[in-house]
Amino acid sequence: MDSKKRNLREKLRARKIGRPPLVPYLALGYIWKLLFEKKLNVHYNYKIDLKDYRKGPYIVVSNHASRLDYIYTGCAFLPYRLNYVAGYNEFFRSHLAFIFRMLQIIPKKNFTPDLYTIKEMHRIIDRGGKVIIFPEGMSSIGGGNQPCAIGSGKMLKHFGVPVLVTKISGGYLTNTKYCLDERHGKVEVVIDKLFGPEDLAKMTEEQIEDRLHAAIRNDDYAWNKAARVKFDGKGRMAHNMHHLLYWCPKCGAEFAMRGSGDVIECRACGNGATVNDYYDLIPLDDTCVIPETPKVWFDMERKKECGELLKEGYELRENVKLGVLPGEELLKDQKTSEIVGAGQLRLDRRGLHYEGTRDGRHFEIHMPPVLLPTYGMCTDVTFFSTYYRDEYFEFIPERESTAKWLLATEENHRLSGGKWRAL
Repeated sequence: MDSKKRNLREKLRARKIGRPPLVPYLALGYIWKLLFEKKLNVHYNYKIDLKDYRKGPYIVVSNHASRLDYIYTGCAFLPYRLNYVAGYNEFFRSHLAFIFRMLQIIPKKNFTPDLYTIKEMHRIIDRGGKVIIFPEGMSSIGGGNQPCAIGSGKMLKHFGVPVLVTKISGGYLTNTKYCLDERHGKVEVVIDKLFGPEDLAKMTEEQIEDRLHAAIRNDDYAWNKAARVKFDGKGRMAHNMHHLLYWCPKCGAEFAMRGSGDVIECRACGNGATVNDYYDLIPLDDTCVIPETPKVWFDMERKKECGELLKEGYELRENVKLGVLPGEELLKDQKTSEIVGAGQLRLDRRGLHYEGTRDGRHFEIHMPPVLLPTYGMCTDVTFFSTYYRDEYFEFIPERESTAKWLLATEENHRLSGGKWRAL
């Protein structure tokens, strides 16, 4: 018998996932419901009767608006227990590890094939359980949707069980990706049926994916143009907004924008706006050039970056710190990785390249663009991550440039023939 002690990664991959334990799951679920439903003004709209699905297995799909989506979705399905699929890297954080194990959450290496995840989903579904996934793979970056992960339609067709859907609106505006403040306003959650087994049997994988995209499509900023919900930003509505809105639409300067208090302003030309409690962008004066919403602004940056990629000799460089997941001890103090090196990260039409150090030795990463559709951002937008040769790597840039790296990498993937679709 091998007496070698398993490290954290080996232990995680050796787990056999079962259904969540009844008493702890319901206790936590109803506590969360009591604590957050009124506080965050959460409203549920049921288009179906969940009792009709109580006996058999099913999969729930949902848009991924924010880091509180487990509360919005879990409370919506009480008293029924759901096995969540969550990012593999999150299992290495000490404040999450115990509850993730107890609630039988299934780990998934985001944006890369993960047979372990499919196997454990099978284990639950074959026993009549219910699994919930967020097909986008990470919570919203800019207030709208990311495309569903490659193969989402194929996966749903493979399982062939009923698919229910939740659509969350207002979740991003409550917990944005650029600022960790909790802003109370309103959250709407719609619960409906998306596919029956007979639908999945007759539809192609592409047709399934098209309907899936349509069902979870959401733009929180556009939603609130109609809903007109006030969100309490406590005078910090624009705090750190420049992490996403880094380009000035008037003078074209990059990384000159600064979001502080309720104002985002270009330090190069003075172009800027006040962000009110509805997330409206109010120009500072008549000379300012301000897009209709932050999401529109973010999309303009994407279009600009795509144009830059088409130019000969395109290159993006950044000094970064390099982080990895621990082997023996869980990460404490809400850290997301162990810093093990530093170097230069470079993106060109041939892909992503890191040259620097790891554990005091020279280390390199080279990834072709077709294998790199996007990055993970598990907490906020101050760093980004990917998997290389099945290992998690985190990059912490010297500048506040994460959004530019995200947009450039995604469009580079598509221009190179990658399968991760554009919305």
